[in-house]
Amino acid sequence: MNDIEYKVVQPNPLLFHFVESFWMVVNNSDQAKDIVVLPDGRVDIHFSYSDEEAYSINVAGLECEPSHTAIPPQSVMFAVSFKLLAMEYILNLSVASIFNSRGGLPDDYWGITKSDLSNFELFCHKVSKKITQMVNDNVDARKLKMFDLIYSTQGSVSVKEIAATVHWSSRQINRYFSEWFGLSLKAYCNILRFRATFPHIKKGKLFPESYFSDQPHFIKEIKKYSGHTPKELYKNKDDRFIQLSVLK
Repeated sequence: MNDIEYKVVQPNPLLFHFVESFWMVVNNSDQAKDIVVLPDGRVDIHFSYSDEEAYSINVAGLECEPSHTAIPPQSVMFAVSFKLLAMEYILNLSVASIFNSRGGLPDDYWGITKSDLSNFELFCHKVSKKITQMVNDNVDARKLKMFDLIYSTQGSVSVKEIAATVHWSSRQINRYFSEWFGLSLKAYCNILRFRATFPHIKKGKLFPESYFSDQPHFIKEIKKYSGHTPKELYKNKDDRFIQLSVLK
């Protein structure tokens, strides 16, 4: 990835419950870079342009399967990765209709223009300020507790346990997930468990952690969400699995 610049910035602690990170990808070469984007349980808003494509803003919904795409030549993309609570309390946007896909947003969304993509640090500051102004303080305590539990366990918690902990029925929780995100709570937790394997696979630890019952289960789940075996992800030929390539 010598021609690819990639940076990640953590959000202001005040945005902890809503924003996971800000990130950028810049392709300085004259060749497109083929990549595979793996499901990671995030909702992203992308601000991008290239020599071949006009400035645009898109929102990418949750995914349960890998997507094969390319980073265009001479392109710039700045993005915000959101935690799910942000859909209701920051964006007021259901992403159920764009599950495994993406949708367009107005070119003046949040007042971010193409010129804001010239400085990543200033972009992060401007977007952070905008999101902070949008924070809704009246967050349902059940939902806050639910997502804290989901993220802190990296999805290795049962729906029954979550329902009992937050005093919200499994049926109501799944209805909420379906209406806002386009999948069930269990399906989302499975994606988070898959994502939690990235650092281990990056290090060559090709065996299951505590949240997989055994090696066959581990391999089956990895292939389900990536289309490849853990060994193939570890080799990461041509740096095509971008989420693994950028891990330190």
